[in-house]
Amino acid sequence: MRLLSVLTVCVAMAGPAYGWGPIGHRTTGAIAENHLNEKAQAAIRDLLGPETLAEAATWPDDMRSNPDPFWQKTASSWHYVTVPHGKSYEAVGAPDRGDAITALEQFSRTVTDESAPLADRQLALRFIVHIIGDLHQPLHVGNGTDRGGNDVKLKWFGKDSNLHSVWDSGLIDFEKLSYSELSAWLDSKITPEQVAQWSNTDPDIWMAESAALRDQIYPESGDLSWTYRYENVPHVKTRLSMGGIRIASYLNALFQ
Repeated sequence: MRLLSVLTVCVAMAGPAYGWGPIGHRTTGAIAENHLNEKAQAAIRDLLGPETLAEAATWPDDMRSNPDPFWQKTASSWHYVTVPHGKSYEAVGAPDRGDAITALEQFSRTVTDESAPLADRQLALRFIVHIIGDLHQPLHVGNGTDRGGNDVKLKWFGKDSNLHSVWDSGLIDFEKLSYSELSAWLDSKITPEQVAQWSNTDPDIWMAESAALRDQIYPESGDLSWTYRYENVPHVKTRLSMGGIRIASYLNALFQ
């Protein structure tokens, strides 16, 4: 496909693992679906048919099991960015292999290019939904020292884990909610004032928020359970809610 050849680069090192787990990503997609304008709804329907944004949101992670080199190497760096403590993304920039921001920019051009093959535009749309969700997970704006918390080994309610995994899925899965339950609960509490405040399309803002939160969530102890959950579940819920609103606002702007 033309898009794949444009974006193909070599990945020299492994980055963070999956972003939000399936429930987290589907939650952001489901919230976004409720805040799309009519033009965005029509454009997305033309591209994906009956496929919902909740379904599209997990597709880039689902495809990471594909043994093709495109998924195993090229696309692996599109799920995160690196912003060291005290730095901004603008000051650091993207590595040669690309990152979530360079991919988001390319996919944004492709999804609105009516001359591009349908498969390329579908891939682009699914990645846009996924990447925006990833950028709201604080450890997907990594500090460059520990692979987005993957190297921070710890115990989560007595089981071996790492900080990245706790934030991807541990905190969310512990709630024992389906994505439809979680998205409904969260979306019902988003006020019109919050929608107005959060509806921006600037990834620099999203990354700065995630980096600021990231620097607060490293635990003092390696044995995490109830206290860590109590302190951080509210942050998770806020970032999922904001991610859903930002996906919608970004797509509304793209398809305007």
